[in-house]
Amino acid sequence: MVICRSSVSVSALQPDDWFSDGVVYPKFPWLTGVLLPKLAQWSIETRQSEFKSTLSLIPVEKYSCMYQRLKEKYKEMVKVWPEVTDPEKFVYEDVAIATYLLVLWEEERAEKGLTAKQSFVDLGCGNGLLVHILSNEGHPGKGIDVRKRKIWDMYGVQTRLEERAITPSDSFLFPDTDWLIGNHSDELTPWIPVIASRSSYACRFFVLPCCFYDFCGKYQRRQCRKSQYKEYIDFISEVSTACGFSVEEDCLRIPSTKRVCLIGKTRNYEPSGEAQEDERRTQYIQARLSRSAAPLGEPRGEGAPAETGGGWGEGFQPREKIQITRNCASLPRNFIDGVVLRVGRTLLGLNPEDAHDKDAWNPGGSLSVREVAEMLDKETLQTLKKECGGLQTLLKNNHQVFRVEKGRVQIRDWRAAGAEGGSCAPPKRRPVESMEKTRPCWFHTHHPQGCPLPSERCLFAHGPHDLRPAPPPRKRHKSQIPPAAPEDHGKA
Repeated sequence: MVICRSSVSVSALQPDDWFSDGVVYPKFPWLTGVLLPKLAQWSIETRQSEFKSTLSLIPVEKYSCMYQRLKEKYKEMVKVWPEVTDPEKFVYEDVAIATYLLVLWEEERAEKGLTAKQSFVDLGCGNGLLVHILSNEGHPGKGIDVRKRKIWDMYGVQTRLEERAITPSDSFLFPDTDWLIGNHSDELTPWIPVIASRSSYACRFFVLPCCFYDFCGKYQRRQCRKSQYKEYIDFISEVSTACGFSVEEDCLRIPSTKRVCLIGKTRNYEPSGEAQEDERRTQYIQARLSRSAAPLGEPRGEGAPAETGGGWGEGFQPREKIQITRNCASLPRNFIDGVVLRVGRTLLGLNPEDAHDKDAWNPGGSLSVREVAEMLDKETLQTLKKECGGLQTLLKNNHQVFRVEKGRVQIRDWRAAGAEGGSCAPPKRRPVESMEKTRPCWFHTHHPQGCPLPSERCLFAHGPHDLRPAPPPRKRHKSQIPPAAPEDHGKA
């Protein structure tokens, strides 16, 4: 193996021959002590995957050809993407999902001798790009989501998108639709097989689970022998089977760690047994609801009513129309600064036992996240519990001050970031040059001995004279998506 600029084998290198900046060129101890042993271990390891191989249900060659065609056709979407999400990821991921569905449906038509292209409804369609692609490829359908996105107005009239809350009920059945789609549909995911099974005997479904939800709240783990993701996939498969589907599983070729899909194409009972099957289906749902997790606990937003019509979706709460950021970033600045200062001072008071040099810069000690929580008052903890990740997220957000690793919190020592073999590496997302000196240095202000780095080496400002204004947020170019060619409009 060759990993160096001079094309010299790593094993033949000496420490003095190796230039390392710790970023582009790795440190020599890491190469020899971590990377090479890992490569040797991986080369002899045989791991059994929890899931099926990628694209096991469709012809891979046909998929590859269609993906390249669609990628070329919709690549301009990346340039005009108006959302805050990463266009490189979301555009090509939706192109890949659309490709999979188009090949799957083409195979289904050939198998059943059908000529008409399948209709669809995408429940929780989000940015609507998947609906846009499928519609342009000739499949009649629409998308429904609780919140309209900026990009919706750019698609054109051939892409049907509806803004309304979806609640599992008799009001949300689709008897004339061939396929229901749940692409990262979150709280709707376990309900999609139910809605499909009750819409009509011929209705099929495709779900790509992401976040872990039960029928009326967060999904609670039942065992630890599997990964949480595998256990949740098995749960959705169990729901699908209870709804009368012979469910199939496959792995998509998308840039995501959550890429396992479940497909319900056929039923495990005859049409004449629909009444008995619906009774069993109802019993299963009621049993799950009786022992399910507590409701989501988030305030219901305007446009997301709790009606369930028909009663079989009782307890389900659709998401808010206006999404509230709950990652501690929207908390009052004085609240965040108060928690950071209190935790920082406590850690600085925990001097390591071997720190005999009183003149040396004090890096403080460490505490577990639980111990940090115990030192905070009840009101502060209640505020943090309303945020995703709570206290640990707040501490990680303030990575200038803290390192949080393996459940323990300690002061970040920026001197160790450039030390050979040092374990205190700077955050993965190092501030770009334009962001340097745009925030005050916490250590310069609050550490009794000041910042361990001189001002010219510190990424943060040492006093008002050192502070630079933050650059204005980058504005996205708002343009119109080119309309599809007339021959591509299809039946939509």
